[in-house]
Amino acid sequence: MASAIGTLKWLANILIQFWDHDPGATTAKLVSPDGGTTIRYLDMSLYSRFAVAAFPTVIGGGGLTKLEIVASSDAAFTAPVVVKDSGVIAADAAGDWVVLECTAEEIVQLGDDLQYVAGRLTQATATDEAAVMYLAQPRFAHKDLTPATTIA
Repeated sequence: MASAIGTLKWLANILIQFWDHDPGATTAKLVSPDGGTTIRYLDMSLYSRFAVAAFPTVIGGGGLTKLEIVASSDAAFTAPVVVKDSGVIAADAAGDWVVLECTAEEIVQLGDDLQYVAGRLTQATATDEAAVMYLAQPRFAHKDLTPATTIA
């Protein structure tokens, strides 16, 4: 019998977001479901830690070849700064994944005006896609950061 207690303790106190990444290119692209038109980012003024995890979902070639955390002074990411870099990888099969994390302090060391953060992926072919997860720890504790269910 499943528990009748409907509480969210741990997950309600951290932010978790899942994104479909469909870059349609072999160049480095910010996490986006539509080739960079809709950028998935976080405002780090609200968080003290950030992590991004990615795994290939559609592998038309070599899959995921690089993951980066980038920061920017504007939400359009006109001049992104690399915070962390996986280096060249070959996440080219089901079950492969890569994870990077950073702190707000690491971002500030690169520029005190860098407020926004995002994942940036490079895929081997324009048909490769990935699933991406963002995790963030809030600067100040509060509840209900991650909803139990999100249906588009």
